[in-house]
Amino acid sequence: MLAAERWQKIVQLVNERGSVRVSELSRLCEVTEETIRRDLDKLESEGKLLRSHGGAVSVKDQQPETPYFERETTNAEEKRLIAREAVRHIGENERIVLDASSTAWYVARELPNIPLVVLTNSIKAAMELSVKDRIRVISTGGQLLPRSLSYVGPLAEQSLDHYHVDKAFLSCKGLHAARGISESNEWQALVKRKMIEIADAVYLLADFSKFGQQALAHVAGWRDIDYVITDEAADDGIVRELEAQAVKVVRVSEEGPG
Repeated sequence: MLAAERWQKIVQLVNERGSVRVSELSRLCEVTEETIRRDLDKLESEGKLLRSHGGAVSVKDQQPETPYFERETTNAEEKRLIAREAVRHIGENERIVLDASSTAWYVARELPNIPLVVLTNSIKAAMELSVKDRIRVISTGGQLLPRSLSYVGPLAEQSLDHYHVDKAFLSCKGLHAARGISESNEWQALVKRKMIEIADAVYLLADFSKFGQQALAHVAGWRDIDYVITDEAADDGIVRELEAQAVKVVRVSEEGPG
């Protein structure tokens, strides 16, 4: 296979599948992984795909993220209650990871100034925690997405590989009883997958508007999620389906968890 044919095949595979790993491309194209990595660097420089930690993702269907200020004010009361409940699950001297969701920022805001290690790819969460001197904050670094004020990409994913945390707190764009959780942006999905991998327990923070939705990029199935913290308006049928899959669901209201 000529190099030009291989490049065409790589782009086609990435666009068809959304994301492909280096090892799989090496096998399908019958060349070394080092050759594939060079190919991916070239194709990324030409804007034909995006590199990720261990592979590549498609640029064809990348959807722009909702600007942070919009997410921050949407269902704000529900997010505040969910965050307050999430904080009840965090103990002194624990190590946690927060994603770049607006709900995770509410968690950062609600956290008391206690001995804690917080790893995050969110600029907003890091800034919120910077005034709490007993909390050690570690930022992933990576490529900045201005609309979400978050770090993504290979550097963000690789930095997460260096850590192990007790608990992960993350949100999502879509929560589907059969298909798990999903994101509108492939890069965010990859970072969230890595956060799930490094955590002993995973808490999904999702208000009622996420229930029954399915976004572009799959993040995880329900066997990877331990808790869902949501509000009282969440769909009852979906809640029952999640509980049937051994997911612990906590519903919160102004009166407290239900």
